[in-house]
Amino acid sequence: MRKEDKEVIINSIVDQLTACPNFYLTDIEALNAEKTSQLRRQCFSSQVKLVVVKNALLKKAMQRVGKDYGDLYDVCKGTTAMMLSENGNAPAKLIKKFRKTSDKPILKGAYIEECVYTGDNMLDTLCSIKSKNELIADVIALLQSPAKNVISALQSGGNKLSGIVKTLSERAE
Repeated sequence: MRKEDKEVIINSIVDQLTACPNFYLTDIEALNAEKTSQLRRQCFSSQVKLVVVKNALLKKAMQRVGKDYGDLYDVCKGTTAMMLSENGNAPAKLIKKFRKTSDKPILKGAYIEECVYTGDNMLDTLCSIKSKNELIADVIALLQSPAKNVISALQSGGNKLSGIVKTLSERAE
């Protein structure tokens, strides 16, 4: 491969890494064409981009981005496929679902919201990670709960009070 071609590929990977805050590095070696096509279709329907990359070019691109990828440099061995997603846990759920029918892809590592995860044993942890929007929704729900309780108590108390006043006013003296 010519040096100019490598530069184009490295710049493309840099653009993808800066555009997506979350990415997974997986091993999809030994998947036949049918299983690979199924995986790509599932990735497309889950809004996950699957890209097979050369390890040396990936390492150079990660260095150019300038973020702290820590141990991810060490897992760039063998066949590597990058799964890019806006949602931090979508690729993990996809991998877990796909592995019900196949023993691959194997998770090498992941970079989620500036945290590095390495090893296939982290798959369950990554599945349970909530996205930023899910966390915001949980906080809003928690903040709304006490206010809703106060409002419902005031409304029910107002109805009781008006009922008592009405009963007292109708009572003959």
